Amino acid sequence: MLLKTALALLKTMRPKQWAKNGFLFAALIFDRQLRPDNLPAIANTLAGFALFCLLSSTVYIINDLADVEADRQHPKKRLRPIASGQLPVPVAYAAIIVFLVVVFPLAYWLSPVFAGLALLYLVINLGYSTKIKHIPILDVIILASLYVVRVAAGVALVIHVTRFSPWLYLFTTFLALFLGIGKRRAELNQLANGANAARPVLEGYTLPLLDQLITVVVTLTIATYSLYTFSAENLPSNHVMMLTIPFLIYGMFRYLYLVQVEHWGGAPEDVLFSDRPLQITLALFGIAILAIFYIF
Repeated sequence: MLLKTALALLKTMRPKQWAKNGFLFAALIFDRQLRPDNLPAIANTLAGFALFCLLSSTVYIINDLADVEADRQHPKKRLRPIASGQLPVPVAYAAIIVFLVVVFPLAYWLSPVFAGLALLYLVINLGYSTKIKHIPILDVIILASLYVVRVAAGVALVIHVTRFSPWLYLFTTFLALFLGIGKRRAELNQLANGANAARPVLEGYTLPLLDQLITVVVTLTIATYSLYTFSAENLPSNHVMMLTIPFLIYGMFRYLYLVQVEHWGGAPEDVLFSDRPLQITLALFGIAILAIFYIF
């Protein structure tokens, strides 16, 4: 019984979604501080990643508790642990309290600024869940802001950050908008006539509108990253970082192909964990960045 409850809690925590918290490592990598002689910064970032995973899981539990009655009427969401009764409601509330008691004191111990950003992340999520998720356009903008908060939180954990380019904040913003709009398009296309009932905000979107928005954010994502590769202070003077741009372009085009041609739906992390070409592209992208920063 205890094991079943623990597994139900873990499922409610959505561990697959923890991949989003990888944005906390942006400062460590792009500020060229991922070095053996910089263990405090590495340890801080790893600890911050773990705390953000707990914090994001807390948000998912809160959302499931708030939506439990609606989920029980949904053909798929009724199988969620809280809606189906696999995870007792008192246990879910207890987990929220324990996680918050653990997260914020440890976050403040790591860095007061990091704790403040963690609190901001929680507040934005609660605001999104209660009202903003029903407002077209604003919903994806707020979701994108959570990625920027993650990057800023990572910056707060790295010691003596002096060269983290502002272009990376813009790149993160547009990349997150691309993923959010792509997800909305996949949902609208996949659910077709039943889309509005499943997610009311989709009533405010059309496929042509979403395609236009995708065109805009794809252009801005590639442009801001390209500007970063030849204007950031801490990059090689020969502009070799520009060689990483094709990986970004292919990765974004591949994601669009899966959404628009193959009609894949759901969250971006589901696409990432399911598509081998996209996984290979992201791996090569990461290897190229690390090689340029730390080998050449």
